[in-house]
Formats: sequence, C-alpha cells, structure tokens
Amino acid sequence: MSITVDRAGAILTIDLGAVVSNYQVLRGKIGAADCAGVVKADAYGLGAVEVASALHGAGCRKFFVAHIGEGVQLRESLPADSDIFVLNGMPAGTEDDFFDSGLVPVLNSLREIAAWRDHALKRGHRLPAAVQVDSGMSRLGLPPRDVDTIASDPEMLGRFDLKLVLSHLACADEYEHAANGQQRNAFDRLRSMLPPAPASLANSSGIFLGSAYHYDLARPGAALYGINPTPHRANPMRPVVRLSARIIQLRDVSGSTGIGYGHTALATKPTRLATISLGYADGWRRNAATAAFLNGVRLPFIGRVSMDSIILDVTDCRDGSVGEGDWVDLICEEQTVDQVAAASGTIGYEVLTGLGCRFHRRYVGAA
Repeated sequence: MSITVDRAGAILTIDLGAVVSNYQVLRGKIGAADCAGVVKADAYGLGAVEVASALHGAGCRKFFVAHIGEGVQLRESLPADSDIFVLNGMPAGTEDDFFDSGLVPVLNSLREIAAWRDHALKRGHRLPAAVQVDSGMSRLGLPPRDVDTIASDPEMLGRFDLKLVLSHLACADEYEHAANGQQRNAFDRLRSMLPPAPASLANSSGIFLGSAYHYDLARPGAALYGINPTPHRANPMRPVVRLSARIIQLRDVSGSTGIGYGHTALATKPTRLATISLGYADGWRRNAATAAFLNGVRLPFIGRVSMDSIILDVTDCRDGSVGEGDWVDLICEEQTVDQVAAASGTIGYEVLTGLGCRFHRRYVGAA
C-alpha cells in the first residue's frame, strides 16, 4: 500500500544515487572480479525492485535473493540479461518454478543437487546452478563429507551449467579474526574438488579483507545500503537512508510531571515536549532511546518508546523554532544507521530490515 506524504506519520527517503555510488566504490576495490548486488529481504527493507533496477543501470548483472518468491518478483522487473541467484536453495517441488522464472538455485545439499539434476534430465538439457560449500560457518552449504561424495562421482554435477561455487564468511567484519584465513583455505580446498567454475567468497566486509578474498565475484549487501563494512575504521560508504517523523503534538509540562508509559521519565523543571508519529510498530526498537534532530539541534527522547509515538524533549529549541507538523530526522547525517543500531544493542542490518510499512517512501537520486 502506497502512503501519500500528507497522510504519513513518517517519511523514509532512499537515495538510489548513493546506492549506485556505493556499488561503484565496491566494484572499484575488487579489480577484475565481478560485483553482484545482494537484494534479499526486499533490498534490506529499502525496495528490491527499485534498488535492483538502479544497480542494473549501473552495470550490475548478478543479483542475490534469499527465497524463490523474492526471485520470482524480481525477475518480473529486471531485464533478461540478469542472473538471479536464490541463496536459500530449492525447496522440494519448486523445480518448475525455478525453470519457468529463469532463476539460478544455490544448491546447498545433495538432495537439492539430485532434484535439480533429475529436472535437467526431464527438460533434456543442462540447467544453470550454483553450489554452496560450508567453509566453516555451519549455516548453509555442502559440508566437507558431501563434497567428498561429489568428488567421487563428478557426474552428479554433469547436467549443470555451473555458474558459481560459493561460500560465506562468518567473521569478515573482524579484520584480524583467524577464522577468515581458515575459511579461505577451506574454500580453496573444497572448490578444488568440484568441477571448475567461477568462485565467490567475499561479502561486503570480505571485500575489505584484500584481493585474496575477491575471487571471481563479490557479493556485497549491507555496504550498498550505507552500513559500515569496516567497523574498525571510518565508514567508506555513503549514507542511503533518511528517516523523518512528523511532530503531531506539542505540550508544556511543569516539574514533577510523569512522562510516558510507566512514568519512567519525570520532568524536574518546566519542560516542553513534542510527540512524533513513529514507534516500535514502525520498526524503531523499543530500547533505542536515542534522539531526533531538527535543523541540526539534538532533541533527546524522554520516556519509553510507544507503539506509534515517541516523546521528545524540545525545551532547548528557541521559541517558535518547532511546531506541530514539523518533521524531525531520526536517521540522518547526525545519527547514522550504525549509531542507531549501537544504541539499541544490535546491528545496522536489523535496523534497516525492521523498518515497517507505514512510511511514505520517497526515492531520490535515480538516473
């Protein structure tokens, strides 16, 4: 459902020009390797169709989603020259759906490999596929014993156009973590047992581990959307999101006045309050007691975050500088996605993917 700005309590502005700029920065760091776009979870909550279309315009031709439903929807909006990989594999009985939509299953098990091989025999020609191996994350992909099984019977993959062998790094955002090198070595060993194919290991943070991790294809996701892929250093990516909420009521309270649920806050002096139309039903975490900003002025939260509203202390604003109907910013230059995440004990990924559907969404910067 599209919400017009006049009816919206909050606005989510998504800068597609910044997404493209981030893609170009990442692509520039990987030399001759190709660069995909990970647009799973509706492009981390920002709109897979809009983001993928912008990336395609910037030269991206390989896209990754998590589920077949995401892939089917994306296929309807992308040109035929795009490869769409489905990371969570091929549920039983979906072989025709993958074929009809031109999706590339990322095969994570011997069962999936056998099912897609049988479907290739049924169709009478080779089918595109990617194979994921578990190099040490213990999440998805073929464990080493199953790679041994394939190595002993190479014809298991003989009916495929093997587009990619991939794995995923568990600790790429921890630059010096020993698991990074261990996984790279395990990946090299496992893929050497499979038929030759392009290789992919690096996610957003993995790109910054150096050329040894780039292989033939990098798969950035979070960094495209402005989340810092190098927590140990300054963020090299441009911010993509601005979240703004409308002030729906102002009030002045005297000292000793309880504020919000549970009266967890208490005014100790005459205080001016502003209530904004945003809450945890919109994905703003209840424990993210941070602040909003109006023309660069910090307006701290006071009291608990409610389902549909948050109370701000606007006492320090000059008389007449804040009014009902004004917009304040909650994700912006002064308070980034990563800072909001840190304030609530989570990560930027969860902040973005948790943003709800009640916003007016505004896309800017598109070509």
